[in-house]
Formats: sequence, structure tokens, C-alpha cells
Amino acid sequence: MVGNGLGRPQPIEGRKLVANQRTIVITGASDGIGAVAARELAGPDVDLVVVGRSAEKTKAVAGETGATPFVADFAKLDDVRRLADEIRERVGTIDVLLNNAGGTFDPKKRTADGHEPNFQINHLGGFLLTNLLRDKLSADGGALVVNTASIGNLAGKVDLDDLDFQRRRALELRCYGTSKLENILFTRGIAERWKDDGIISAAVHPGPVASSFGRDSFFVGLLYRTPLKKVATITPEKGAEPLVALANRGTDPTINGVYFSRHKANGPQNSQAHKQELIDGLWQASERLVGIA
Repeated sequence: MVGNGLGRPQPIEGRKLVANQRTIVITGASDGIGAVAARELAGPDVDLVVVGRSAEKTKAVAGETGATPFVADFAKLDDVRRLADEIRERVGTIDVLLNNAGGTFDPKKRTADGHEPNFQINHLGGFLLTNLLRDKLSADGGALVVNTASIGNLAGKVDLDDLDFQRRRALELRCYGTSKLENILFTRGIAERWKDDGIISAAVHPGPVASSFGRDSFFVGLLYRTPLKKVATITPEKGAEPLVALANRGTDPTINGVYFSRHKANGPQNSQAHKQELIDGLWQASERLVGIA
């Protein structure tokens, strides 16, 4: 089944399952590094699930890779809940979950759920989906969760009393950087809380990728429409490389809780990235905000 974005699943032709397949789920797979990662990871030994906001683009990637496509808008938490139900119906277990959906967004444009969009789309959506799929991740003795973060985490600041930037000045770079810092904190929360289930988690900065991740941002769009794009960015093919490499490492305990700057472990991180009170506090606040506490 594939969601049409309106909550009404539609039948599709899925890949015929064979023995010893890995099940890999990739969000943000309709374009950019997510689409490239899907193409690189596809094969007869992989049962691939791709998720995107654009039905047309997601279907095209699925057609290239033999994947099962689903459509969801992470700016709507009900979409994420529906997506989780559809994935749960489609798969028995999940070996790798690449939480790659996101971008940079104008903080003045609140989501349908009333949240600051960088916070919801980049963090809360992936947090909710991952938690709703936890039993599928642990079903076969464990799995790998990779969260796409960014060096932009250095510009972030998590305030547990103001996660939605209702009191602080909501500057786009600060909001985006905070959401990427939250991706790292979430990664460490998984590493600590779910290790007994065999679930491993890592975060990764793919590099300054020339893709459409900033399509909703006037600020980022200015850079991407100037000649600086050619000297300040890398291709989606290069950007996808660390995601693919991590997916192929699987449940390697040495990467649990690690933030990678491309292929290098322990990349530049915000001073808040290891604070236990923020790892725990963000998890607990996120549970309340998405209704799973």
C-alpha cells in the first residue's frame, strides 16, 4: 500500500520478497541525497522503502530502484502517524532507518500543528516515526538508525523551555542549527535508551550539498541561486556517500551515538551536544509534544 498524502492508501506493486533481504527505509528520498542513497543501496538483497513529500518524485525514485514508495509531509504529524501505520503494514522488520527528511524553513511559517517548522520537520517528525517503528527496528535483534544532521548544529541552542522559539527571536539560521543539534541529541538518546534492543544510532553531516533542501528558505535560496553554489557545495552523489557507508556498516556498536562529519567520526559539535540533561530533556519533551509520553 502507498499513501496518497490524504490518508487513503492505494495499492501498488511491491518488490517480491526473497530470503536474507535487508529492509531499508529512507525518508526524504524523493530528491537530493535521499534519492541518491536509494539508488546506491537498491539491489536484490534489499527490500527498499522510500518516503518523500512529492508523490510524483517519490514514485519516480521507486520506479528506478524497485522500492515501495510512501508519501508524507512531516509538517503534519498526522501524516507521520499514517506513514508509520503504512510502513508497519508493509514490513516485518527494519534493518536500517535513514531519517533524512528535512531542510531549512522560514520560522515564521508555523506548521499545521503549530510548531516552528525546523523543529517539527527536522526533529519531531523523525522522532515520532522512529518511536512508532521501534518494535520493527528491534524485531530481528536490532537495527541501525541514521539521522541526517549538519555542521549547522554549531549555530544552534536548545532551550527546553522554548523549543518552539516562542520567546526567543526566531532567526532562520539559529532555528535550523538548533534542529540539527536536536538530531544529534536524539541520536544519543536512542544510543542510551534502546541499546538493550540492539538498536544502534549515528548522526551524520553529509557536507554542503547542492540540492533542493533549502527550497522553502529565502535565505538559503539566495546562496543556491548565485555562483557561490558551485564553489561552496558538493554534489548529491558526494553528499550521499556517508549515508550509504553507514547503512552498509549496519549495527556496528562502535558507531553508536557517534556524530560523523561526512566519513570522520566526532565531527565539530555544539557544546550542548553531550549534555545529559538536554539528551533526556529533549526526549521527554518530544514525547509529550507528539503524544507518545
